[in-house]
Amino acid sequence: MAENKLEITVGAAVVALAVGFVIYAAQATGLGGGAGSGSYPLTASFRSAEGVSVGTDVRMSGVKIGTVSSVDLNRDTLRADAVVTIRDGVEIPDDSIAAISSEGLLGGNFVEILPGGSPFPLEADNSFGETQGALDLLTLLSRFVGGGQ
Repeated sequence: MAENKLEITVGAAVVALAVGFVIYAAQATGLGGGAGSGSYPLTASFRSAEGVSVGTDVRMSGVKIGTVSSVDLNRDTLRADAVVTIRDGVEIPDDSIAAISSEGLLGGNFVEILPGGSPFPLEADNSFGETQGALDLLTLLSRFVGGGQ
């Protein structure tokens, strides 16, 4: 009987731990219950969205202001269309640039918003007029080593 109680206790602890991981993962990736409320979507079309996926950070001035909620190939333009979700209260000037930046040589990529000077903000479901895609570090290094060819 004591052995059954131990197995039940260990089993309950494992289930509780698994539920905790699921909740943490949902909140960390923006899929949690309240993630959609208090935010608005914007679209950015990139030549290359290398290293960007659902859940990637969106930052302005080094501060996380949102996440990437979808990335898909636009079959008409053959560009990567990303929908970013920006938290309410953050106004982005309508002449801002969405760029894919790297955290360093070994770090991951994130979407960086380079704010413009316009007094008019982007509204929900608007698109960025200008974007900069991901840089291929291997190509840059090979050009540097190869003398710019």
